[in-house]
Amino acid sequence: MRNKRENFLISGAVLLVLGAMFSFGADAMMGAIMGISGILCFILGMTLGSTLEMSPEAVGKWKPSMEALPDAGRYMYRVDVTMDNPIQSTILCGPCGHLEKIEGGRPSQYSCTKCGKELWLDEEE
Repeated sequence: MRNKRENFLISGAVLLVLGAMFSFGADAMMGAIMGISGILCFILGMTLGSTLEMSPEAVGKWKPSMEALPDAGRYMYRVDVTMDNPIQSTILCGPCGHLEKIEGGRPSQYSCTKCGKELWLDEEE
């Protein structure tokens, strides 16, 4: 099993729902057993650590798909920021489809280096 935590949490939730359905509908004893098993699976899932983190090499190699975004009355763009270290931002310019990778989080302003269009400008209030 690759994602034990997520599997136990999903199993726990399913067993709790089925246990409630059985206790109200068919067999109270079977529903109680399923409900208690669901609680145990859920508690076990909450105590396990998650293994869904990416390695720093995989984070560094990741890049989104490069495609031109449709025009919707203004310039469209897409910003992806990694949540794991190293923190990197990729910015996809909609009009020209240029993809740029920068270190750190989302900048407060950005103009595309290929077409020169200003995609956003965050003014401080």
